[in-house]
Amino acid sequence: MKYLLVLFLFSFTAGGPIDKAGWLIGSWQSNASGRHMLETWVKVNDSTLAGKGQLVKGRDTLLLESVSLEQRGGQLYYVPTVTGQNKGLPVRFALTFIDSRQMVFENPAHDFPQKVSYTLVSPDSLLAEISGVANGVLKTRQFPMQRLR
Repeated sequence: MKYLLVLFLFSFTAGGPIDKAGWLIGSWQSNASGRHMLETWVKVNDSTLAGKGQLVKGRDTLLLESVSLEQRGGQLYYVPTVTGQNKGLPVRFALTFIDSRQMVFENPAHDFPQKVSYTLVSPDSLLAEISGVANGVLKTRQFPMQRLR
């Protein structure tokens, strides 16, 4: 009976910050800076979301980055692997803030960006933002996105 009780309690506490990120799942598009970009997120399992960012040029679609949101030991990480950067290795950003409409991840040791955030503006609109200091100058890039139907 003790084991059943432990399993029952664990099933209600096993969630975590990734449960608040479910609104990210789906396909999003952006035309920021005159570039047509797509970002798609899928649920892999109870602790991981997988995403990919693509640039659409005419009839070609180029992979810009592969990303995962990974919940490990109660902590959530944003882990991008960007084409042509960081020798093809992933970079890990730790969650510093989350609520039902926003997630903020930071890695102060990374060159740029040091901060990545996603804000749900409406059910069909979000704002992705990267920011940090590059060459001594604070920079911010915003990517407003619309949900694809």
